[in-house]
Amino acid sequence: MKFEIGGTIEVNCDRCNSNLPMDLWDEFNIIVKMVEEPELMNQQEEDPDVYYIGAGESHLDIANWIYEFINLSIPMHKTCNFEKMDGPMCNKSALEALKKLETEEKKKEKKENPIWKGLEKFKDLDN
Repeated sequence: MKFEIGGTIEVNCDRCNSNLPMDLWDEFNIIVKMVEEPELMNQQEEDPDVYYIGAGESHLDIANWIYEFINLSIPMHKTCNFEKMDGPMCNKSALEALKKLETEEKKKEKKENPIWKGLEKFKDLDN
Protein backbone atom coordinates (compact mmCIF):
# COMPACT_ATOMS: atom_id res chain seq x y z
CA MET A 1 0.00 0.00 0.00
CA LYS A 2 1.30 3.45 -0.88
CA PHE A 3 0.17 6.49 1.11
CA GLU A 4 0.65 10.07 -0.05
CA ILE A 5 0.14 12.61 2.70
CA GLY A 6 -0.46 16.17 1.54
CA GLY A 7 -2.16 19.31 2.73
CA THR A 8 -1.74 22.32 4.96
CA ILE A 9 -1.49 22.27 8.73
CA GLU A 10 -1.35 25.16 11.18
CA VAL A 11 1.54 24.94 13.67
CA ASN A 12 3.20 27.35 16.11
CA CYS A 13 6.51 28.88 15.10
CA ASP A 14 9.31 27.68 17.40
CA ARG A 15 10.94 31.10 17.31
CA CYS A 16 8.12 33.67 17.68
CA ASN A 17 5.14 31.44 18.69
CA SER A 18 2.81 32.83 16.01
CA ASN A 19 0.44 30.62 14.02
CA LEU A 20 2.15 29.36 10.91
CA PRO A 21 0.46 27.55 8.01
CA MET A 22 2.76 24.80 6.77
CA ASP A 23 2.47 22.74 3.59
CA LEU A 24 3.03 19.02 4.08
CA TRP A 25 3.76 16.34 1.55
CA ASP A 26 5.28 12.93 2.07
CA GLU A 27 4.79 9.36 0.97
CA PHE A 28 4.93 6.12 2.91
CA ASN A 29 4.77 2.45 1.92
CA ILE A 30 3.34 -0.43 3.96
CA ILE A 31 3.51 -4.05 2.83
CA VAL A 32 0.44 -6.02 3.89
CA LYS A 33 0.69 -9.82 3.82
CA MET A 34 -2.07 -12.35 4.35
CA VAL A 35 -1.16 -15.24 6.69
CA GLU A 36 -2.84 -17.80 8.92
CA GLU A 37 -1.53 -16.42 12.25
CA PRO A 38 -1.34 -12.60 11.86
CA GLU A 39 -0.97 -11.76 15.59
CA LEU A 40 2.06 -14.03 15.97
CA MET A 41 3.65 -12.78 12.76
CA ASN A 42 3.12 -9.09 13.73
CA GLN A 43 4.82 -9.74 17.09
CA GLN A 44 7.81 -11.40 15.42
CA GLU A 45 8.19 -8.90 12.55
CA GLU A 46 11.04 -6.41 13.05
CA ASP A 47 10.33 -4.29 9.96
CA PRO A 48 7.77 -1.56 10.83
CA ASP A 49 6.76 -1.33 7.15
CA VAL A 50 5.40 -4.90 7.06
CA TYR A 51 2.00 -5.77 8.53
CA TYR A 52 0.20 -9.11 8.57
CA ILE A 53 -3.54 -9.75 8.39
CA GLY A 54 -5.60 -12.92 8.48
CA ALA A 55 -6.19 -14.76 5.21
CA GLY A 56 -9.96 -14.39 5.57
CA GLU A 57 -10.01 -10.64 6.37
CA SER A 58 -11.55 -8.26 3.86
CA HIS A 59 -11.20 -4.93 5.72
CA LEU A 60 -8.21 -3.12 7.16
CA ASP A 61 -8.32 -0.16 9.59
CA ILE A 62 -5.67 2.35 8.47
CA ALA A 63 -6.70 5.33 10.64
CA ASN A 64 -3.75 4.93 13.05
CA TRP A 65 -1.29 4.68 10.17
CA ILE A 66 -2.59 7.89 8.59
CA TYR A 67 -2.38 9.71 11.94
CA GLU A 68 1.20 8.49 12.38
CA PHE A 69 2.17 9.43 8.81
CA ILE A 70 0.84 12.98 9.29
CA ASN A 71 2.83 13.38 12.51
CA LEU A 72 5.97 12.05 10.80
CA SER A 73 5.50 14.59 7.98
CA ILE A 74 5.66 17.59 10.33
CA PRO A 75 9.24 18.90 10.59
CA MET A 76 10.90 19.01 14.01
CA HIS A 77 11.96 22.66 13.59
CA LYS A 78 9.07 24.92 12.57
CA THR A 79 9.96 28.56 11.87
CA CYS A 80 8.45 31.43 9.90
CA ASN A 81 11.56 32.00 7.83
CA PHE A 82 14.72 30.06 8.59
CA GLU A 83 17.29 32.48 7.14
CA LYS A 84 16.11 35.64 8.90
CA MET A 85 13.45 36.36 11.47
CA ASP A 86 11.24 38.71 9.45
CA GLY A 87 8.78 36.44 7.65
CA PRO A 88 5.26 37.70 6.92
CA MET A 89 3.81 35.47 9.66
CA CYS A 90 6.32 36.48 12.36
CA ASN A 91 5.10 37.84 15.69
CA LYS A 92 6.88 41.21 15.73
CA SER A 93 6.59 41.77 19.49
CA ALA A 94 8.16 38.37 20.25
CA LEU A 95 11.02 39.10 17.85
CA GLU A 96 11.63 42.49 19.50
CA ALA A 97 11.75 40.79 22.92
CA LEU A 98 14.27 38.25 21.60
CA LYS A 99 16.46 41.02 20.18
CA LYS A 100 16.29 42.90 23.50
CA LEU A 101 17.39 39.77 25.40
CA GLU A 102 20.22 39.27 22.92
CA THR A 103 21.56 42.79 23.44
CA GLU A 104 21.29 42.43 27.24
CA GLU A 105 23.36 39.23 27.06
CA LYS A 106 26.02 40.98 25.00
CA LYS A 107 26.17 43.78 27.56
CA LYS A 108 26.64 41.23 30.35
CA GLU A 109 29.48 39.57 28.43
CA LYS A 110 31.27 42.91 27.98
CA LYS A 111 31.24 43.70 31.69
CA GLU A 112 34.39 42.41 33.29
CA ASN A 113 34.02 40.07 36.23
CA PRO A 114 35.91 41.43 39.31
CA ILE A 115 36.97 37.89 40.25
CA TRP A 116 39.52 37.85 37.40
CA LYS A 117 40.86 41.39 37.94
CA GLY A 118 43.97 40.41 39.91
CA LEU A 119 44.85 37.52 37.61
CA GLU A 120 45.45 39.63 34.50
CA LYS A 121 49.17 39.98 35.34
CA PHE A 122 49.66 36.19 34.95
CA LYS A 123 48.05 36.08 31.51
CA ASP A 124 51.20 36.54 29.41
CA LEU A 125 53.70 34.59 31.53
CA ASP A 126 55.62 31.74 29.93
CA ASN A 127 56.42 28.52 31.78
